[in-house]
Amino acid sequence: MKIYSLLLAACLLAFPLFGCKNATTPTLSVPPASPVPIRGVWLPASDSDALFSRDNIRRMVDDCARYGINHLFVVTWTGGFTQYPSALMQRTFGKLIDPRFAGRDPLQEVIEEAHKRNIKVYAWFEFGFAADYSGTNAHILTQKPDWAARSADGSITTKNGFRWMNALNPAVQSFMLDLVNEVVSRYDVDGIQGDDRLPAMPTEGGYDADTKARYTQETGNTVPTNAQDAAWVAWRANQLTDFLRRLTALVKRTKPSCQVSSAPSVYPFSLTNYLQDWPAWVKNGSVDMVAPQIYRRDLTAYQNELNKIVNTQVSAAQKSLVVPGMLLKVGSYVAPDSLLRQQIGANRAAGLPGEIFFHYEGTRSRTSFFEAIYK
Repeated sequence: MKIYSLLLAACLLAFPLFGCKNATTPTLSVPPASPVPIRGVWLPASDSDALFSRDNIRRMVDDCARYGINHLFVVTWTGGFTQYPSALMQRTFGKLIDPRFAGRDPLQEVIEEAHKRNIKVYAWFEFGFAADYSGTNAHILTQKPDWAARSADGSITTKNGFRWMNALNPAVQSFMLDLVNEVVSRYDVDGIQGDDRLPAMPTEGGYDADTKARYTQETGNTVPTNAQDAAWVAWRANQLTDFLRRLTALVKRTKPSCQVSSAPSVYPFSLTNYLQDWPAWVKNGSVDMVAPQIYRRDLTAYQNELNKIVNTQVSAAQKSLVVPGMLLKVGSYVAPDSLLRQQIGANRAAGLPGEIFFHYEGTRSRTSFFEAIYK
């Protein structure tokens, strides 16, 4: 079950409740910049045993408290399953919870243990609109074939092994809104987070009959065969931007204090590959926090991406919303102390309020560094 982290390594080497479509974005409860940075880690269900018992969760939380970590981004939706008992998933697909956690509620356990230590918990919807990986646990598209994203050749849209739902399908969007709302309404989470799969869809997708008909009706143009056609990319990206507005409005109606966060790919890669126009999300007030995945293994490459973000992609007033995602561990790679220290220094020099590390298990290989860096 380490396939997702191994896949990320390969990628790095290659370089609802129903929402109203026209809902306005609420005024977000963005906290002011704090002298104490946001210190976060992602907590996955693969390449980590942290969620596999209550004792492991306690150990993980104790580690994070010792390291000065104050935000946990805990996987809540991955591999076609929830990591909590979901009435929605039971109703829709007959899958109450990830089978690895049957009889437990890891999300609730993390919340209880983390809040004892004043650590905030964000529900991380890791898979977003991805249905499965290479057809493993393929119940979503097996039971709902009309939910599949389609490429120009009519095949199910697949990118880097992930098979995708159609993120522009109203039924799929409603399911995702319901899934997020189920968590926000049932659990004492401090925030929710999407990443490079929420809201997102590979640029190759959108060639199903209904989406093509909507595009033609709204624009008067025929859908181009070139998936990178600028107008076609922009139209689909705008559909996802509108979805995020509705998701944020729903979260704020349910729990106004709940923060809405996103961890997209770096821009413009995010737009040209996954239809994620996240600088627009920051500008239109759809997110309380954005954590671009600046997963780079040397300082120059990291600094180049950081410079683009703070100099051209967000305004000076919006920098307090930017919390870079930093690569700590993937597969057998663990970032060296020296690089981590330089990257954190670059974040501070740029005036950013903190960082989030992918992922927790890497802290266990860099114990002395994390015990010292935030003191």
